[in-house]
Amino acid sequence: MVPRFDLAQVNGAIAGTQFAGHVQHLATIPSTNSLALAMAHSGARHGVWIADEQTAGRGRGTHHWHSAARLGLYLSALVAPEITVDMAQRLSFLTAIAAQSALASTFGLAVRDQIDIRWPNDLMIARPGAPQRKVGGILIETSANPAPAHSPAMLRFAVIGIGVNLNHTTFPSEIDSIATSIRRELPDPSHVLRREPLAAAILVALHRELSLLTSNLEPRTSNLSQYSSWLENKRVRVEARDHTASYTGTTAGLDSQGFLRVIAEDGAIRTVLSGGLREL
Repeated sequence: MVPRFDLAQVNGAIAGTQFAGHVQHLATIPSTNSLALAMAHSGARHGVWIADEQTAGRGRGTHHWHSAARLGLYLSALVAPEITVDMAQRLSFLTAIAAQSALASTFGLAVRDQIDIRWPNDLMIARPGAPQRKVGGILIETSANPAPAHSPAMLRFAVIGIGVNLNHTTFPSEIDSIATSIRRELPDPSHVLRREPLAAAILVALHRELSLLTSNLEPRTSNLSQYSSWLENKRVRVEARDHTASYTGTTAGLDSQGFLRVIAEDGAIRTVLSGGLREL
């Protein structure tokens, strides 16, 4: 039996962050991201919603997120950092780095070697010698303010959705070969994992990344291969979305905006603006 969620434990662990005092826990909801978006459109600019269950959880594109009751961490954060829309494009990989760091520290896993990022929205896990399987996903939805004359457009708000499979022991047959949970991959899969330590660690790490993004410090855009094995020399298939054709090739780093480049079979360098990655 998965323990009931202890909101007080999370609030105590995130004191001093921008999320302190803004976290709400819900039993069942269609989608935490949809709720956060509704709150944002009604004027809110801060908030965190954590649900035991999502009945209509969403992934990128038309994908759905398998949100079994109380078995995973389903979290959405509403933020409004004072950044340009161009800078907001970094939110996907900064969130992935924050979630990866939180998973690694909470469960004693190695960054990249055990918890990897399939750029930029999927959290992957693998035991030595085993293929990677998806353990978490990220969905970010943004809104921009109209750009004044001769000035860049500024971000209005961003909704950052993070889903992590924690205590699942089984999955639907159609995704069992490609999805897993933290519990299934740990040495003792009989041990039930609490959600609160991971939720707090994610919010602390996300606060850190957002603070770096809005500071005058050098942005985290160099040497990103230390977080993801998917950025260089990975043979991949880019699956079609938005009426584009699927293709195969080899990953070749990021462009100046943080989008993945792939050298296709015909030698052309393509930028992955949409579509899912699958390893060949």
